[in-house]
Amino acid sequence: MGDKEKLLDEFSSGDESASSKSIRKQGRKSPWYFGIGFLLFWLLLFLAVVIPFFHRVPNPRSMEDSTKGEFIAQRAMDNLYNLVKIGPKVVGSFNNENKTVQYLLNELALIKEQVLDDYFDIEIDHQQVSGSYIHWTMVNMYQGVQNLVIKLSPKNCTSDTYLLVNSHFDSKPTSPSAGDAGQMVSIILEVLRVMSTTKQSFQHPIIFLLNGAEENPLQASHGFITQHKWAKNCKVFLNLEGCAGGGRELLFQTGPNHPWLVEAYKQNALHPFATTVGEEIFQTGSLPSDTDFGILVKYGNLVGLDMAQNINGFTYHTKYDGYEIIPADSVQSMGDNVLSLVRALSNATELRDTAAYASGRSVFFDILGLYMVSYSEGTGIILNYSVALATIILIFVSLCRMSGVSRVSNGYILCWFTLILVVQLVSFVLGMGLPIFIAYYFDKYGLPITYFSTSELMFGLYVCPSLLGLCLPSYIFLKLPSNRKISFGQQLQLILHSQALILAVLGIGLTLYGLRSIYVVTWTLVFYVTPLILNLITSLHDRSLAWIGFLLIGQLVSFLYNTYLQYTLVKTMIAMMGRFGRSTNPDLIMSGINAMGTVLAMGFLIPLVYVFRRPGMILVTLLAVTGISIYAATSTHLGFPYRPKTNVERVPYLHVRRTLYEYDGSISKDDSGYLFNFQDRRGPAPLQGTSVNLTGLVGISEDCGKYMMCGYPLYDHRWVKNRLNGMWLPREQLIDPPRVPKVELLSKIVQSDKKTIRYKFKINVTDHTSIFIQPYEYVNITNWTFPLAYIDQQTTYHVYFSHGRDSTPLSFFMDCYKSNGDFNVPLFQMGVSGHFIGDKGDQISQEFAKSFPDYAVLIEWPTSYQRFIY
Repeated sequence: MGDKEKLLDEFSSGDESASSKSIRKQGRKSPWYFGIGFLLFWLLLFLAVVIPFFHRVPNPRSMEDSTKGEFIAQRAMDNLYNLVKIGPKVVGSFNNENKTVQYLLNELALIKEQVLDDYFDIEIDHQQVSGSYIHWTMVNMYQGVQNLVIKLSPKNCTSDTYLLVNSHFDSKPTSPSAGDAGQMVSIILEVLRVMSTTKQSFQHPIIFLLNGAEENPLQASHGFITQHKWAKNCKVFLNLEGCAGGGRELLFQTGPNHPWLVEAYKQNALHPFATTVGEEIFQTGSLPSDTDFGILVKYGNLVGLDMAQNINGFTYHTKYDGYEIIPADSVQSMGDNVLSLVRALSNATELRDTAAYASGRSVFFDILGLYMVSYSEGTGIILNYSVALATIILIFVSLCRMSGVSRVSNGYILCWFTLILVVQLVSFVLGMGLPIFIAYYFDKYGLPITYFSTSELMFGLYVCPSLLGLCLPSYIFLKLPSNRKISFGQQLQLILHSQALILAVLGIGLTLYGLRSIYVVTWTLVFYVTPLILNLITSLHDRSLAWIGFLLIGQLVSFLYNTYLQYTLVKTMIAMMGRFGRSTNPDLIMSGINAMGTVLAMGFLIPLVYVFRRPGMILVTLLAVTGISIYAATSTHLGFPYRPKTNVERVPYLHVRRTLYEYDGSISKDDSGYLFNFQDRRGPAPLQGTSVNLTGLVGISEDCGKYMMCGYPLYDHRWVKNRLNGMWLPREQLIDPPRVPKVELLSKIVQSDKKTIRYKFKINVTDHTSIFIQPYEYVNITNWTFPLAYIDQQTTYHVYFSHGRDSTPLSFFMDCYKSNGDFNVPLFQMGVSGHFIGDKGDQISQEFAKSFPDYAVLIEWPTSYQRFIY
């Protein structure tokens, strides 16, 4: 052929129609660099459309340019500034229990002065509440935590059903809590101000709950919903959360089983941002987060919407969660949505009898923030099956058409389709598997989360390998010599049909499994089969490569949505990988998200590179980008995960004084050290070679078989869950904690059955105390002060206790049953850890803290731990 370009349609048979010859003469392959341009077009489309729409938020309103009845970001930001200025607001601290509460009461008093008395009644209740409940693997007990509860009612209102709007003002240790959740509190204050000063009407009273103990976790909302006088009237809620700052807030939990709430969001949210995918991921319980949503649903039988700021969560729960990281435009965006939803839901007839509107779960998602799609799960199931079945039928019709056009038997076409289907199955597996393979080997060689600060690396590490995997098998197949009686264009169609069939089967299988997120596959297929129908109707299906036009139009929509969803998940999840713990390789999660997004977005597009000359050059380009990215991630500063202030390494640790008492009262161990609970997969490795001295650092897993709860003061349920990955750095000088909680055995009395003995204790607890109790063999706890349902759930019991303004010592009893009635031997162990959050520790501890590099953010305080045997 020399320099002549090969014709695309090379039929083995000699008989061809005039139209076929004409098409062959016109259908010549374009130069190979057009193929590179083809891929660059989709990349540029993503950069020019998806990213700007993802980050699109309204301009913030100021006092000067706003009208009555609108949310004003400037006022909310002023409140946020003052809240952040208070500093960390840990439950039990003066900042939380006094300064913050007083500031909020003052703001509420100002709002109350401005209320339109002719239109509304407003009541402010300051609740102080105590209680306990079972949370995950522990008893969550609280004493004297505070809620500020505001009831706004229309004048002469007769409705006894209320809308609840909830967020929290307390914080994690060290955090000024601008993102979590100072901005939400400020938004609630502004919404309350607008609602109470605007001439309008609504049917149902609105309860605004500013709760003072969410981070503890979820204590104040439990106290409200189980004990407050207005709680029983609340039927629907909006829960406002923050795990970051910037962008739009994501609707990630709904209902449960109330699709009308999603419809209300769809009709009233001015800046929609929602996906069922986020809901199903969150509700697996695998993410390192929890919200008041679960408490309000479980203990109040309420239904609602859970929304959270989730972009740029790298500073979440750290000292860098300050005012400067919260853009006013994101506050305006969420404020607009919340105000609109409050107005809509406070007028919703469904509040009168929410049970009557329970009709199952929803499928919901927004499209580039422009429009919201929602339908019931039942409709989704029908749609999934219908689209999958239609795909299979249309593929069969297409195969029959190919048979007629190519003048070969249906069996011949079916054999070729089966062969290509096998090839495409390999492509699908490689498209998913290669990014995961890279993630596995990066982790194996101690290099996880290389993308943490340079997220662009994921394009080369995961997206390009996925594209390479999708291309390679079919590229090799098309290169193999064979006597084929079908044209190149038809072979290309068979490759695409195979991809569609794989997705259709996947859609059917995951629908049977009950996964609502499979809507993504269904709508991807919709935008494949719709062009296929048009091509079949217009006969473009039979004309060389003329069918590609309709295909590209359909894939334009599919590509935009799938990459939008992929980008949403990446931006939401990437910061979480820095606090995902050491047990799970986070790269598997990120590679899986990118691989699936790439397969759905490009699965019907990447095979089109074969219409260009030398498609192997495209494979080489993808391989080169992957290679460069691997080099950058492993051998340059780009792959180092952490940056000061913006992308930090979280290093929580306790300064521990540990005293283990034996049954006879003697001390078997009295030592000190630093107990680490590293938050990401790399653990202590990033600190090696820095100025911090970690000589002697050891894992505590071996101690977990020797001592109750490893013999250390594990802070809360997350520390308990991660205890096998905990690490201990011994210290020669004993730590003298601010106070050692005094544990008093008030009495032990054998009961009338002679087989049960009751112990009564009093402990002058700190504002955060964990108590561990482990009965010995043949001893059963039959009754105690704490929730009875917890007794049979664990072998070692964990009582997590905290107090707000009420620092009364903790008193409790415990009944131990032993069948032989012999109580002159050890019956149980009890460990008491007192935490002094906010205390900087002694001089040695402070010098140790100063030795850490600037990219490490420390969350640390002194802790006393005593183990007793009774």
